[in-house]
Amino acid sequence: MKNIYLKILELQHAGYQLVLATVAGSIGSTPQKPGSSALFDGGRLIAGTVGGGLVENRVQNLAQTRSLTKESCYIKIQLNNNISDKEAAICGGEISVLMDANPEKYLPVLEEIKESMAERIPGILITMVTVFSEDKVIVDRYWMTNIKKPYLAFRYLNRIEPEVKNILAAADPEDFRQIKIALPDKKRLTFFLLEPVFPLPQLVVAGAGHIGKALSHLGKMLDFEVTIIDDRQEYANSDNLPDADHVIVQDIGEAVEKIEKKGDTFIVIVTRGHNDDAKALKPCIGSDAGYVGMIGSKGKVAKMHAEFIQQGWATEEQWERIYSPIGLDIKSKTVEEIAISIAAQLVQVRNRKR
Repeated sequence: MKNIYLKILELQHAGYQLVLATVAGSIGSTPQKPGSSALFDGGRLIAGTVGGGLVENRVQNLAQTRSLTKESCYIKIQLNNNISDKEAAICGGEISVLMDANPEKYLPVLEEIKESMAERIPGILITMVTVFSEDKVIVDRYWMTNIKKPYLAFRYLNRIEPEVKNILAAADPEDFRQIKIALPDKKRLTFFLLEPVFPLPQLVVAGAGHIGKALSHLGKMLDFEVTIIDDRQEYANSDNLPDADHVIVQDIGEAVEKIEKKGDTFIVIVTRGHNDDAKALKPCIGSDAGYVGMIGSKGKVAKMHAEFIQQGWATEEQWERIYSPIGLDIKSKTVEEIAISIAAQLVQVRNRKR
């Protein structure tokens, strides 16, 4: 999911009455897992989800009220109702939801997240929740990375820091944790939510033609940071590629060579010809990129395979890592169908890596 906290930064001066709902815990079967969040403007859903259906309807109604009172709360919703009850959920579990009625209070923390994402530095959003009652909750937030610690009481940081390091070392963006810390004051409950916030995986598309343009649109929808590369200014521009985060006008081979290739880098080669495909592919051979795919017919791919092996540009083992012909086999024919088949394969590989 796109970073919902950056969405708060985008909307901070637009007159919205924002309420952020986060699934803090769950027991049994629930429509969403801990860490799922939804952002509301009053009673209107803007982004994300906490489960849809009747659960989200209840949270949405509560968000409308809390946007006016600006009082945060922590609620538990039972989902084990009888199937005959049409107004209730029947998943069979329990879901706990933190309603933060003042997300704008933590703009400095959100700015830290934004800066870290721009530098592609993962971190953990630490949410401290002090519960006096279901209707009386205090929320505090902190940002922590491998190179930056928050100003947090030692008794808390000493307990949290090992957990943060474990999450970052595992590099699992879905490793959401809740930590309860016992305090002498029995009139209140204090717990921490540790939420990993990772940069979006990078989708680098070599080629700004019809397929590249369609893929930039799909990639943006599927939560990739999209970069398009082409040496033709008339194609590689923001007007033609409104969904791309970055547009690079440069020799394709040189531009691809400069791209940092890591496990969360997905490279798709869809240029206008064999020579440009080869120029884009060469810098990818033997790299750490999580995905490298190249479009082409079986005949074209076989020809390039032979050329790369004969010229010593790739070993057989390295060539086997290339997804080519590219995309899932859905018998695609149109530009849009081809783009969908490629996007589906990107999601498949990304989810497999997770």
